[in-house]
Amino acid sequence: MLNIKISDDVAVIHLDDGKANAVGHDFINGLNEGLDRATADAKAVLIAGRTGVFSAGFDLKEFDKGPAATTALVNAGANLLLRVFSHPQPVVAACAGHAVAAGALLLLACDTRIGAQGDFRIGLNETAIGMSLPVFGLQLGAARLSKRYQTNAVIQAQLFAPRDARAAGYLDEVVDQSDLMNAALEGASQLAKLPAHAYAANKLGMRATYIDAIRASLSA
Repeated sequence: MLNIKISDDVAVIHLDDGKANAVGHDFINGLNEGLDRATADAKAVLIAGRTGVFSAGFDLKEFDKGPAATTALVNAGANLLLRVFSHPQPVVAACAGHAVAAGALLLLACDTRIGAQGDFRIGLNETAIGMSLPVFGLQLGAARLSKRYQTNAVIQAQLFAPRDARAAGYLDEVVDQSDLMNAALEGASQLAKLPAHAYAANKLGMRATYIDAIRASLSA
């Protein structure tokens, strides 16, 4: 499911379970392992899903096990998203397909998001399936989504095609599928050249309000 390699000072984390890249404990543990590796051996991070699916959200099979299992997975996912959002190094996402619910939140947690053009949908569908977003989801939406789109995207559960997802704030750039990984790796390599201390300080400073709110909700 997980492949990690270092390329041009970039830790490339490739997530592929052969299915929907559901956010379960293996997904979470694998991405945490990749961030550990990046901290030790790289200067930037590139997170890539599989062709057709970046991530379809939390693993619903885990939710079927009951409230305790659901809470454990959501808390683990929240801590992972907070870690990505506050990771001191540049974090680039290569989105080669659908990114829904927790998959869309992972895009919001990354710094630079490059998506592939195609018949894909990106967004937060929680309202449509009768769920309330937890604090970490609301804070990521407030931090990264365009104010013009926050009602549509968060409250009204609109899903977006890649180019519209760029306007909404889920993506920063949309390229052809064949160009995606090269564009993402080039972007991450350029970000890796920025002074690390200044990047981390400015990133954490700009996001402090959102980070603090998420941490407080998890502590509670």
